[in-house]
Order: sequence, then C-alpha cells, then structure tokens
Amino acid sequence: MRITYDPQVDAAYIYLTEDALDPGRDSIPLEVPDDTAAMVVMDWKDGKIVGLEVLDATALLHPDLLALAVRPKEKRP
Repeated sequence: MRITYDPQVDAAYIYLTEDALDPGRDSIPLEVPDDTAAMVVMDWKDGKIVGLEVLDATALLHPDLLALAVRPKEKRP
C-alpha cells in the first residue's frame, strides 16, 4: 500500500496494490456522513478494490496517515 497526497487540492490517493492502475477500472463514489462535504471514490479492477481517492483529505484522513503520503515532486520512500 502507498499513499499520495496533493496539498494544493487536498486530495489523497490510497493505492491498495503495486500493480499499475491501467484504464478499465470502475470508479464508484462512496457515501460519507451527511454532515461531511468530502468525497471518497473507490476504484475496482477485475472484481478487486485497487484504490481509494479521498477529496478533502485533511478532514477525512488521520494526520498520521497523511504524514506517510508522498507529495508532488517527492520521491517515493
């Protein structure tokens, strides 16, 4: 698993596989609590969950998780 985070748009992507995310995956918006303005999208490929995109990431993700994320123009740890 790896995480990328773009602070300019406050969006994170959680990769649940190291396989390339080629075209052909299905993206499904997930429901979030009514009082939350953020959005979470789950990507499926070949019947498996391959990743999650989280908009308004600082509101939905724990700071410890975001601290592990690779930012733009950073090399992967």
